[in-house]
Amino acid sequence: MIKEIFDENTKKSITQKVLNDLPEWFGIPESTKNYIDQSSLMPFFAAYVEDEPVGFITLKETSPETAEIYCLGVMKKYHRKHIGTELYQYFEHYAKDTSYKLLQVKTVQFGRYEVYDKTNHFYRSLGFHELEVFPTLWDEWNPCLILVKPI
Repeated sequence: MIKEIFDENTKKSITQKVLNDLPEWFGIPESTKNYIDQSSLMPFFAAYVEDEPVGFITLKETSPETAEIYCLGVMKKYHRKHIGTELYQYFEHYAKDTSYKLLQVKTVQFGRYEVYDKTNHFYRSLGFHELEVFPTLWDEWNPCLILVKPI
């Protein structure tokens, strides 16, 4: 089940729980704290299994016509069970209803790390396309790939 969450403390709690379970993607403490703090201020949707939050997705407006998947995480135990896809579909419907025309997501360039290659495959399976790589937006070890999708 997917629910929109409004309470900032609940958003922080869910984000922390999920990201702490994903150190391969969210292992830099300062970055993880930033995701937790910033996600609490954004439209936030959580996936629940038996009343327990197991994943979330947050929306960041980058322009009046573009929404970004700011952060998406699903606890490892629930990977490959379509929860990430369900979260994304809820997010996309929300974005359409809010009159966004384009979605974007930032990830690490394909071919750098196996875990991020899985992330890239996931977003491509949802219909995202490569827009551009920014080699030093984050740092030289993590070239930022921007994927986009018209909606």
